[in-house]
Amino acid sequence: MESTYLLHYGTIAFAVALNSVGVGLGEGLTSLAALKAIDIQPHARPEISKTFILGMALIETAAVVGLTMALMLLTPLKETAHTEFMHYAELGIAFAICIAGSAIGISSSFPAQHACYAVARQPFFSQKIQGLMLLTQSLMQTPVVFAFIVALFIKSQLINVTSLGESFRLIGSGLCIGLGSIGPAIGLSLFSREACKAMGVNPHAYQKILSFTLVSEALIESSLIFALLISLILLQVSTGDVFNFINGSALLASAFCMGIGTFGTGIASGRVAAKACEKIALNPEQYSVMMRTSLFAQVLIETCAIYCLIVSFALIFVR
Repeated sequence: MESTYLLHYGTIAFAVALNSVGVGLGEGLTSLAALKAIDIQPHARPEISKTFILGMALIETAAVVGLTMALMLLTPLKETAHTEFMHYAELGIAFAICIAGSAIGISSSFPAQHACYAVARQPFFSQKIQGLMLLTQSLMQTPVVFAFIVALFIKSQLINVTSLGESFRLIGSGLCIGLGSIGPAIGLSLFSREACKAMGVNPHAYQKILSFTLVSEALIESSLIFALLISLILLQVSTGDVFNFINGSALLASAFCMGIGTFGTGIASGRVAAKACEKIALNPEQYSVMMRTSLFAQVLIETCAIYCLIVSFALIFVR
């Protein structure tokens, strides 16, 4: 039993460490982009610096979330006859916070980097560029927020874990939202990068780019909503008999199915939207055609995530 305390303290350490790795890399890339942008356009240094600082503040979100969860876990767990299972279940918190936080820490730097370059090219439109950057970065924090909510629910149920099957259930809940954040995070970074870059190409297309951004980012994140749904359902179901390894394994498999199922849809949806945004900046008069085509393609792409959702439901309820 004593050896399982390594899982408890390891969860605390990794919640901060892995999130800090992602945030550190993201902030380093953004700093480099800001320096290059100032070198390209020295006269725009004040606006580039402002863009850089605002972007860095939002990149820091994942590290703050990791620190908050680590501090909450520092309170020792109440000793029970099933303490080891409680410590196993804490891995769900680690998976949720660490995977989502490290992914978002890196990916949320992409809009900040290209916003700095856009300001260097169009310094007179810096406010609109900064506004678009803040919008896209704010929406990109959604996976971290979802992961934190799921981690809080897992923490609140630790005291009730009395079997290996129950620990698998909570591990699966955290794993689902953690893995489910990766694909949408990458897709959002690809699109947000292109949206900020487009403002440097054609700032007069701001209104079209803004409206397209709101719709496209909502579609890119739809597979993340499916992962959150499965995570919340896993927090409510029961594994049945004590030490029911089979039922616990089915719940863990459902988490893998939905979590990994978001990879392709999130990335592909982001790439499609990014290309459409690029063309809108170059040919704003084709906005309606580009938007309809992009949204149609994204909806079809999301059907793959729906298939994973159906199978995950089956693994949970048909046991």
